[in-house]
Amino acid sequence: MAFSFVDCYDLTMIIPEKLKIGDEIRIIAPARSMGILTAKTKAIANQRLTDLGFKVTFGKHVGEIDEFNSSSIQSRLADLHEAFADPNVKGILTVIGGFNSNQLLDHIDWDLIKNNPKVLCGFSDITILNNAIFAKTGLVTYSGPHYSSFGQKLYFEYTLDYFKQACIDNEAISVSASDKWSDDHWHNNQDNRELIDNNGIWTINQGVAEGMIIGANLCTFNLLQGTKYMPSLNNSILFIEDDAHADDTDVMEFDRNLQSLINLPDFSGVRGVVIGRFQKAAGMTNDLLIKIIKSKKELNNLPVIAGVDFGHTDPKITFPVGGTATLNTNSETKLLITSH
Repeated sequence: MAFSFVDCYDLTMIIPEKLKIGDEIRIIAPARSMGILTAKTKAIANQRLTDLGFKVTFGKHVGEIDEFNSSSIQSRLADLHEAFADPNVKGILTVIGGFNSNQLLDHIDWDLIKNNPKVLCGFSDITILNNAIFAKTGLVTYSGPHYSSFGQKLYFEYTLDYFKQACIDNEAISVSASDKWSDDHWHNNQDNRELIDNNGIWTINQGVAEGMIIGANLCTFNLLQGTKYMPSLNNSILFIEDDAHADDTDVMEFDRNLQSLINLPDFSGVRGVVIGRFQKAAGMTNDLLIKIIKSKKELNNLPVIAGVDFGHTDPKITFPVGGTATLNTNSETKLLITSH
C-alpha cells in the first residue's frame, strides 16, 4: 500500500506503491509523440521492460503526431487521465521529452491523480509534470528514464539499476558516480557508442543538508515560476540540470536561469543544491561552474555538489521529486536519497 506523511507546506506527501513483477506499465506521450522513435528503439524498450516482468501497454493516442512532433492537448490529456484512472495500470512511463507539457496543466484532473497514486517516470520536459503533480497533489513522481531511454541497446545497466532502486525497491539510495558516461546520438547508431571517463561527483561548497527534492531540468522547472503549479522551495534540496541548446550561450543561460530561482522569495528555504552533468555542447567547465556558484551570495552557506549522473547525458539516476535526500559533502556518500 502507498503511505504518506505531512511535508513542509501542509501537503500530504503520497509515495506510490512500488512496482513489482507482473505490473502493467502504461506508455504515454505528454510532450513529443512516440511517432518520432525508430522501430528498433521501440523493440528494444519493449523487450527490456518485458524482461523485467512488466506488461507494457500504450495510450490510445501515443502515436499521433503533428507539425510539432506532438499531438493535441485533448489527446495527451486523455492518455494521461486514462493511465491514472485504470486500476490495472501500476506505473506510467513517458515516451520522451519535448517542449509543451505545460499546455496540459490547466486541464488536468488533479483529484483523479491524487486519488489514484502510481509511479510516473520521465525527465526533461516531464519536469513540468513531476513538480506540478507534487505541488497540486503531494504525489511523489520520478525524474528518470523515459520509455525511449529503455531502448538503448548498450550501456544501460547503471540507469536500469537506479530505476529499480527508486521505483521497485524501498531501501535508501546511495548515489555513486558511474564509471563512464556518454553524450552521443545513440538512437542513430546503437552499436557504435562513444564513452567518456567519469571524474565523479565533486564538491563546490562544503556542508550538510537534508530536505525535500525539487526540480530537475532547470529551464523547464522555471516555467512554473509565478504559477499555482510551482512547488514550495522551503526545506528543499534543489536538483538542477540543463541541456545544451546548440549555441554558445548555454553557460549564460544556466547562470541566468539559476539566478531567476535565487530571486524567488522562498529561495531562502533551499537547504542544498545538486547539479547534474552538462552536455559537451553546453561548454560548461568546472572552473566556469565554480565561478557561477561562487558569484551568488545566496549559495555561500549551502552545500553544492556537481557532476551527478542525471540530465541529458547517459547514464542517469532516478530520483523522487517530492522525496527526501541528505547531502553531505564530508561523507563518502555525498548524496543519499532517504525516502522515495
